Amino acid sequence: MRRSRLPLYLALALALAPRNAPAQQPADTKQSPSGVQPPVAPVRTRVDTLHGEVRVDDYFWMRERENPDVRAYLEAENRYTQTMMKGTESFQEKLYQEMLGRIKQTDLTVPVRQGDYFYYWKTEEGKQYRIYARRKGSMDAPEQILLDENQQAEGYRYYDTGTIKVSPDHRLLAFTVDTTGAEYYTLMVRDLSSGKVLPDRVDSVHFAVAWATDNRHLLYTAVDSAQRDDKIMRHALGTAASKDVLVFHEPNVLFELGVWRSKDDRFLFIESSSFTSSETHFLDASRPTGRWRVVQPRTPELLYNVMHQNGRFLIHTNADGASNFKLMEAPVADPARKRWKELIPHRDSVLLEGVEEFRDWLVLFERERALRRIRVRHLRDSAEHYVDFPESVYTILRGSNPEYQTSTLRFQYTSLITPQSVYDYDMAARKLELRKQQEIPSGYDRSQYATERVWAEARDGVRVPLTIVYRKPLTRDGSRPVYLTGYGSYGASSDPSFSTHYLSFLDRGLIVGICHTRGGQELGRWWYEQGKMLNKKNTFTDFIACAEHLVQGGYTASDRLAIRGGSAGGLLMGAVLNLRPELFQVAVADVPFVDVINTMLDASIPLTAQEWEQWGDPHRQDHYAYIRSYSPYDNVERKAYPALLVTTSLNDPRVAYWEPAKWVAKLRATKTDGHLLLLKTNMGAGHGGASGRYDWLREQAFRYAFILTQLGISE
Repeated sequence: MRRSRLPLYLALALALAPRNAPAQQPADTKQSPSGVQPPVAPVRTRVDTLHGEVRVDDYFWMRERENPDVRAYLEAENRYTQTMMKGTESFQEKLYQEMLGRIKQTDLTVPVRQGDYFYYWKTEEGKQYRIYARRKGSMDAPEQILLDENQQAEGYRYYDTGTIKVSPDHRLLAFTVDTTGAEYYTLMVRDLSSGKVLPDRVDSVHFAVAWATDNRHLLYTAVDSAQRDDKIMRHALGTAASKDVLVFHEPNVLFELGVWRSKDDRFLFIESSSFTSSETHFLDASRPTGRWRVVQPRTPELLYNVMHQNGRFLIHTNADGASNFKLMEAPVADPARKRWKELIPHRDSVLLEGVEEFRDWLVLFERERALRRIRVRHLRDSAEHYVDFPESVYTILRGSNPEYQTSTLRFQYTSLITPQSVYDYDMAARKLELRKQQEIPSGYDRSQYATERVWAEARDGVRVPLTIVYRKPLTRDGSRPVYLTGYGSYGASSDPSFSTHYLSFLDRGLIVGICHTRGGQELGRWWYEQGKMLNKKNTFTDFIACAEHLVQGGYTASDRLAIRGGSAGGLLMGAVLNLRPELFQVAVADVPFVDVINTMLDASIPLTAQEWEQWGDPHRQDHYAYIRSYSPYDNVERKAYPALLVTTSLNDPRVAYWEPAKWVAKLRATKTDGHLLLLKTNMGAGHGGASGRYDWLREQAFRYAFILTQLGISE
């Protein structure tokens, strides 16, 4: 399915063709009401060569953000989408009201204790955003509002609070704000005694912010022109941002920086990391202007993460071939690798995902056979135990545990049929206390539903885990529609968790499935390694194997199979639609990473350079050939595709709007079917879409209405 190479004379002819030559008549017209025609994107051919191959791109011009034709095209697509979905508006409203009815609109998180204060955030009915607050001494004390996002968001179409950090003495609040979705944040500081925002203001801050324990200095990440976190800056309160000091600069484009303070407040850490190597520096948190020291200089293929506990460093690492990671300790005075001593050994079948340190306890978060586990060790006698859970398929999420001197561990537990539940676990008494379970105001009876894990066989014989949930009873006669999702990239595991939105599918008879493809870490680090770089196509064939398993096993049929994925999961959608379009009835690709070669060739685009270690570098011929063989945009063919909804946002810095826009334009000009093809662009948001919770919910209702109607399910 590779695009054939063009002879030079044909390439020149294309290059000299009229710049506004019409594309082939789009094929998705027979569903158009009143003869409405889909937009036709102008063809403005760009030709170049790479590794001896002539590359023709009719829609490269869509990268020209300031070109009026670009906005005109996106707006024309939006109008077409609105027209084609007009008949579903009442259905969208019904779905929205269903989803809204399952949400407790006025709600409160379980408070987290830090020092003398209990911190939490809450929502209020009718308000789009969170309100951050605290109480001193107990939850019976008067409430103090720290930050009301609803007030902050007034006058903005988009609003996001990136990070919120209270100073160690609890007097000041540092927070960052993005009002475009482009992920350039402004750092501000509020005096919590007066409620006033201080004059200190730093623009173009990225994700990480950390207080020094002198309560005067803040460290934060700043970015280069490709939006890579390449600098750690230090700001002193009461001084102009122009006076901020460069603490650390990372010139290597494969690496990016982060900064944080240890849980016991003893040290500040700066980590410089790529996908295959890392390096950590440390400094006494009370002396932020002091000299930083390195733990272990970066070494190829060595990853490590550092914590501090009782005068020693804990080091979570893949050193010495520990692909699933192990835990080491090192003296603070000389923490170089030669002094590392093993605490928790490596195991071939168990991934050590992370560690939570307390003064008297170690908590190890493990993963075995696609299930997370919690292992607790007491430091005094090294006695260990596991926390037991009642279901065979579930998810554990690490909670907020800022207190160092405690024997209580907070975590969240959920499954596809168990609402989100917050637990406090007394590690000494080995007792669980349920602090809060997600409420569904419109009602929910979990006994009406069942979840299970099944295993599909991939084309190379590997067994792929697949988690499903359905409303009982289940008769495997092929009549049930299925909604199947997947991701499979960056080692991010697709853990099954409860979603009130899924009930709109389940109560209409659908089965919901999550395919745990290679590229995640459900089955350990090797599962990730087998789904990246020159193994990336395993992700796509694993997903196809899951879909085939559901069809062959009588769960569904191809004309009842809907699929959805976003970002790198949108790449997954694009790839499987090129490989096996006849296997699916309808697909949704959210902010899809589909123009892989063009993006990975351009290091000026955010994330590109770092991700040469994730996808490959197409400047290399072997990498180019492999990416070329699956890149969705480059492999669109003249054949039938299922119904498809593609979404994007104009200000998305992670997957630029032009990737999905180009893909849709090429599909329109190439595909042979009459199925609906829609592009929906949020003209004022970023990678996650709408920022307000009600606006975001309406976007979900829109997607659900598209999927259900394409499956033949209406109001």
